[in-house]
Amino acid sequence: MKLMSTLSFSAAALACLLPSGIAQPVKAAKAAKGEYIAYVGTYTRPNKSKGIYAWRFQPATGKLTAIGLVGETTSPSFLAIHPNRKFLYAVNEISNFEGKRTGSVTAFSMDTKTGQLKLLNTVTSRGSGPCHLALDPSGKWLFVANYNSGSVAEYPVHDDGSLAEASAFVQHAGSSVNRQRQAGPHAHETVLSPDGKSVFVPDLGLDQILSYKIDGLTPNDPPFTKIAPGSGPRHMAFTPNGKFAYVMTEMTASVIAFRYAGGKFEELQTLPTVDAAPNMSGAEIAVHPNGKFVYTSTREVNSIGVFAIDASKGTLTPVARTPSGGKTPRHFVIDPTGAFLFAAHQDSDNVVVFRIDAKTGKLTPTSDILEAFAAVCVAFVPAQ
Repeated sequence: MKLMSTLSFSAAALACLLPSGIAQPVKAAKAAKGEYIAYVGTYTRPNKSKGIYAWRFQPATGKLTAIGLVGETTSPSFLAIHPNRKFLYAVNEISNFEGKRTGSVTAFSMDTKTGQLKLLNTVTSRGSGPCHLALDPSGKWLFVANYNSGSVAEYPVHDDGSLAEASAFVQHAGSSVNRQRQAGPHAHETVLSPDGKSVFVPDLGLDQILSYKIDGLTPNDPPFTKIAPGSGPRHMAFTPNGKFAYVMTEMTASVIAFRYAGGKFEELQTLPTVDAAPNMSGAEIAVHPNGKFVYTSTREVNSIGVFAIDASKGTLTPVARTPSGGKTPRHFVIDPTGAFLFAAHQDSDNVVVFRIDAKTGKLTPTSDILEAFAAVCVAFVPAQ
C-alpha cells in the first residue's frame, strides 16, 4: 500500500493507552525498531466495515502503512490492550447477545509481527450498550461500562488472555435534572486510579463519578463524587503523577479540573471546550504523557481543544482550538511517543493525524488521513 495523503483499503477501514485514563511516561514506551501497530475499532456495517483494522506506524518518520482487516467482530467500538501487550479486548456495542438484551466483550491474542488478531472468546457484557473497557495495571481484571443500562461489570482475565464470565456486577440507579438525557443511569467509562486499586466510572445519567475497589466492585469511601447537575460526565484522565484529574462533560462540553488525593476529588475549575454553540457534545479527554497539556474533543463543532496545566495548582489555561479535520471526533489518542495525536471521526469515516508541538502543545495536521468506516477508537502496541 503506497503512502499518500489518504491511506485506505477496500471499501472500509480506533483506548486506549494503558492503563485507561492514566497518561504513561514517554520514556516507558519504546517499540522494537521504533515501530507501532495502530489498531482501529469501528462500527460494523455490511460492505463497509467488518471489525478491527490496523496500520503500521513509525513515529520517527510519521510513516503509516495499511495492514487491513485484522480481527473480524461486530461493532468493536472501544479497544484496550493488556499490560503484557499480548492481548487485545473490544466491547461489542450490540443490543442482543445469545438471545439476551446485552452487549458482549471479545478477547483476542495479538501477533505483533503481522498485526493479526486471533479470537480467544466472547462473553456477555451483562448490560446493554457497552461503550468502554479497561484493564487494571496487573492485567488480572477487566472492567466494562454499559451505557444504555447504566451498569459496570468486572471480569477475571485468564493467563491465556481469555475472559471468564463476570465475577462482579453493579447496576447503577437514579437520575438527574435532564429528563430526556438523564432519566436513568448511563455509565460511560471505566478508569483505573493512579495506584491501580480502584476503578472510577463517570455516569452521564447520574452526574456522578462512582468509585469502586477492584476485585469485587465494592464501593469506596466516598462512593461517588458529584458533578454539576446537567453536566453529563463522560470521560476522565489523570496526570502522570496522579495528583490531578480532568473530566470531560458531554452535555455541557466542559472540562472540570480536580485535585486528587487519597481517593478523593477536590474540584478546582470548570472551563468550556468551545464557545457557546447549540447542541455541543463533549467526547474525549487525554493528558499528554509529559503532564503539561490536556486535550479535549467536541463533536458538532468538530474541534480539538488544547489546555496548559499549571504543574503546582492543576488548573488549566486554554491554549488553542484546532479543527479536528473530520466529522464527529468521538475519540482521539496520543501516540506512545507523545509526538502525534490521532483523531477518530465516526461520521466522516476517517482518522486524522496531527503532530504535537512539545513546547506549546499545539496541533498541526500532518496531511495523513486513515480511511476507516465509522472509526471510534485507536489503540497502539509496539511492533515486533
